[in-house]
Amino acid sequence: MWFQKEIRLPAVKRGFHLITDLLEAQLPELEEVYVGLAHIFIKHTSASLTINENADPTVRQDFESHFNHMVPENQPYYRHTLEGSDDMPAHLKAAILGTSVTVPIRNGELNLGTWQGIYLCEHRDNASKRTIVVTLQGEGMHG
Repeated sequence: MWFQKEIRLPAVKRGFHLITDLLEAQLPELEEVYVGLAHIFIKHTSASLTINENADPTVRQDFESHFNHMVPENQPYYRHTLEGSDDMPAHLKAAILGTSVTVPIRNGELNLGTWQGIYLCEHRDNASKRTIVVTLQGEGMHG
């Protein structure tokens, strides 16, 4: 069984945002998969996806602080600057974190760890809505 769907996420402020519940709410098709994989891909170059702790909100704040320190704005060697001082750092952060995550599916649910969640990592100050492509592959509940 294969299934693919595009999901338009609401615009969010710069930072790290848990989207697991939002994705699951938009994917009733998950309930049909007994065992398989969910491949989740973001169609942008200045935002990314990752999986990390879903409980303590300070983790999200620390991610944002660390990446801003690791990839600072307004560096004299940046040439791609026409879209603002946050643009090139956003591309670099997205390249480091990546455009996709793959999550196992078991019994109609994402088989994440107890403290794991899927993050939209928004690296732009004034981003628009983002588009996610989810591809489900697996064995259906009834063979």
